[in-house]
Amino acid sequence: MMEVIVMRGIKIFLTLGIACIVGIATGQVIQADSISRLKKNVDGKEVFQVNNPDRKKSPFTGMTRRHWKEAGLYLLSGAFSYVHQLNDPMKFPKQPGKSYPRNTGQVAVEKLEGLCRTMFIAGPLLKEQPDLELNGIKVGDYYRHQLSRLVDPQSDTYIAPRAENGGPSQTLVEFGGLAASLLTSPEIFWDPLSGEVKERLAKTMLSYGDGPTIGMNWRYFNILILSFYKSRGYTVNENLLKDLVEKSLSQYDGQGWYNDSPYYDYYSMWAFQMYGKIWSEYFGKKNYPEYSARLEKNFNDLQDNYPFMFSRKGEMIMWGRSISYRMGAAVPFPLMGLSPRPNVNYGWMRRIASGTILQFLERPGFLQDSIPTLGFYGAFEPAVQSYSCRGSVFWLGKLFLGLLVPSQSPFWTAAENEGAWQEELQKGNVYNKYVDKSNLLITNYPDIGASEIRAWCFSKTVGVYQGTENYTRLSYNSAFPWQADGINGEVSMAYVYKSGQTSWEALRMYTFKKYADGVYYRDAVFASNENVKLNLAEITLPNGILRIDRNTSSVASQIRLGHYALPAVSQALKERTLSVRGYKVKIVDNGIYQLALVPLCGWNKSETVYSKGLNPVSDKSVVINVEDTFDPSSNRDDIYGTLMLWKKSGEKWKNDELVPVTNINYSKGSGKVVLTFVNGQKKTIEF
Repeated sequence: MMEVIVMRGIKIFLTLGIACIVGIATGQVIQADSISRLKKNVDGKEVFQVNNPDRKKSPFTGMTRRHWKEAGLYLLSGAFSYVHQLNDPMKFPKQPGKSYPRNTGQVAVEKLEGLCRTMFIAGPLLKEQPDLELNGIKVGDYYRHQLSRLVDPQSDTYIAPRAENGGPSQTLVEFGGLAASLLTSPEIFWDPLSGEVKERLAKTMLSYGDGPTIGMNWRYFNILILSFYKSRGYTVNENLLKDLVEKSLSQYDGQGWYNDSPYYDYYSMWAFQMYGKIWSEYFGKKNYPEYSARLEKNFNDLQDNYPFMFSRKGEMIMWGRSISYRMGAAVPFPLMGLSPRPNVNYGWMRRIASGTILQFLERPGFLQDSIPTLGFYGAFEPAVQSYSCRGSVFWLGKLFLGLLVPSQSPFWTAAENEGAWQEELQKGNVYNKYVDKSNLLITNYPDIGASEIRAWCFSKTVGVYQGTENYTRLSYNSAFPWQADGINGEVSMAYVYKSGQTSWEALRMYTFKKYADGVYYRDAVFASNENVKLNLAEITLPNGILRIDRNTSSVASQIRLGHYALPAVSQALKERTLSVRGYKVKIVDNGIYQLALVPLCGWNKSETVYSKGLNPVSDKSVVINVEDTFDPSSNRDDIYGTLMLWKKSGEKWKNDELVPVTNINYSKGSGKVVLTFVNGQKKTIEF
């Protein structure tokens, strides 16, 4: 590669040849290669390549601010491979399945979504290099031209103002995202527009921003639209603006978590916390300092537990709806650098965020047709919601709003480190963080470097995402992404009940009871038959989970429970059966992890189930299931004791690990279960 000497203010030229990216505001020189040099081939598929990793500043990922820019360019270049002239919309190949557009009336919003969400990446890049070119197109000119086409009735991307009786819509969502880009990068996207285009945009966007919304994270879309136009001198509905900010603040439940009416999931982070931080920095501190101060406090609370939700390598947990937004979940970490605080370990925050980027960009199958798939690691239809189109995935671009953080911020200058994983989280132990009020339990397993979460779920019906695997799993683990339920009762980390002759129903109505003495308690009933119900109690172990659950059904019921699932990856799936202290132990192995399931009591059947098309990592997978046919009129105990364990592949199991319990003493009358462990310790479960 040729040596380049760059002075402050030199432009970027990104074509098929050599690329030079220069941080204009800081004089930072970034040596980069052509887009083709940012790619490598793994198993016949394209993945992102970290060029010239900086192992001194970032010993774990090699990624610095320069590499973040390259990752953003890598993703944005895929989107621009569909743009050959300024009139071409951001429209991408539809992924087969339930995603939209499902009719021609949805195409205009599909194009709007692709446009507004790619701006999350384009804005920060353009702020540092306004002359950026991709695929022979000047990126800034393209977005400004497309904004003018949004308000041109003759354009195929025209968006009409909201009808007088129009309700909340996907258009409001996208205009909210657009307002965030206008607010953070006005010199790129707004200032160069003609007066006529500005007036038309204001009329159209304010018709949505000043209209109805939904009482959840959607309020921020209205807030951002109204705030941007107020910042530009337009008259807006300030009463509505303040009311929506106050209502959003009222959804805060402490320790970093907002209630998204009623779910707790990543929307708390990539919507409430991210938008709240952006709004505060770019508008609130100047115009509404009291609201801003409250938002800032809520944002700072993130440090209490959110970093612990990511694995040692920075991997996020597959959990909740819209999981195709993926790395967008890590956006709070770089945004911590906008207002640096001395008690934040910025090296750990960057290690997590960079690790989350690589979790996906280095995964074969993440891209298809040069665009991220709808799914998790690759295309995965069970995880897709019908409100998503192919361009929806660029919500993940919110992480690149982290490039708004100045290069001199400690988020970028601190040496990368593993934070709590280095000394606080010791192998041979398990660590729980209980989040009060939201009742979340976050668990760290140092032996495999994984994180886990137990969260809210209560849904009578199955909706677009309500009552689905996005929320119904007993727990979610960074090492074992959730597997979809099968029609024949195949189940992973959940209970299912046979509700008819052939159909199985997953448990989806949980009521949290308490977290006490290291035990997480929930009561649960099945939606189709509330006479089938369970008391659930789980204890986290250094290498897994001990479940003590009680079947309190008043009718006969056929019940199944599954361990986490293992995908087939580097080698063939293997299974074996052991007998340890009189218990039958089933173990499966995929060459990366081993999973073991030990039925301690209550179950009358265990089996290894192989599946196709249910796992987000691989088409083929395996899970261990246990089953019971329960009859409340019998005199048998109603307790299920189940050990769900794991190890890295190749490691040997000790008997004390496979069966750490020596005695289970159940008093049916009192509802107490006393567990005695091999080390002599006792634990009492009180239902």
